[in-house]
Amino acid sequence: MIYVGTSGFSYDDWVGPFYPENLARQFWLSYYARHFRACELNFTYYRQPDRTTLRGLARRVPKGFLFTVKAYQGITHSRDAGEEGFREFLKGIEPLAQEGKLGCILAQFPYSFTPSRESREYLKILREKISEFPVVVEFRNVRWLTRETFDFLRENNLGLCCVDEPPLQGLIPPIAEATSDVAYVRFHGRNKEKWWEHEEAWQRYDYSYSREELEEWVPKIGFLQEKASIVFAFANNHWRGQAVDTARLLRDLLREEGYQVV
Repeated sequence: MIYVGTSGFSYDDWVGPFYPENLARQFWLSYYARHFRACELNFTYYRQPDRTTLRGLARRVPKGFLFTVKAYQGITHSRDAGEEGFREFLKGIEPLAQEGKLGCILAQFPYSFTPSRESREYLKILREKISEFPVVVEFRNVRWLTRETFDFLRENNLGLCCVDEPPLQGLIPPIAEATSDVAYVRFHGRNKEKWWEHEEAWQRYDYSYSREELEEWVPKIGFLQEKASIVFAFANNHWRGQAVDTARLLRDLLREEGYQVV
């Protein structure tokens, strides 16, 4: 099964381009769930997830809807979360699992996280601490793209997050590889001018994909579907609802080729 959606749903600048002008914020997710059956939650990176909040999100979407949850920055970036930090994160997302609406956890590491013995040991620790849920790892540094890395991920039941991002030196190219039962793709946009130098974070993701650019991914996602039990594809080019257009077009292209997409 292929799930297509967007990275996040709660953006003020989506009012107009996607959400109706008169729709109250508390109804945004329900409206989103009428158009997509999966969503990647990003706010859990900036603050530890709260059980009450996530239980509320789970109950605003229908049965069969899946969330993926981005790991807290203390787990992936500063990597100082410790035992208590991991416990707090897992406790916070538990309501999604209880409702049958947790797809996986996305652990996105920074560009500075490079392949080394220490880095691999940390990934093993992460896998041990989050043993009950599927985990997908997103690397930002191209040095991770080796057969050794893929074998390591498979041995530790860690999925690889494939990405579409600007063709800049050092970044991950648009490869398709599955290393666990969960395959994952994130579309960050190809705004190379603003990737490293920007005044606001959203400028990095200000990009509108063409049909031709997304067509490049159709056979790749088809390959991932053959290798994994479930595929998630999320558009992260979120500025002014561009992610919605990307997700819709990608879904249409996959369906045109006969893939089962929700």
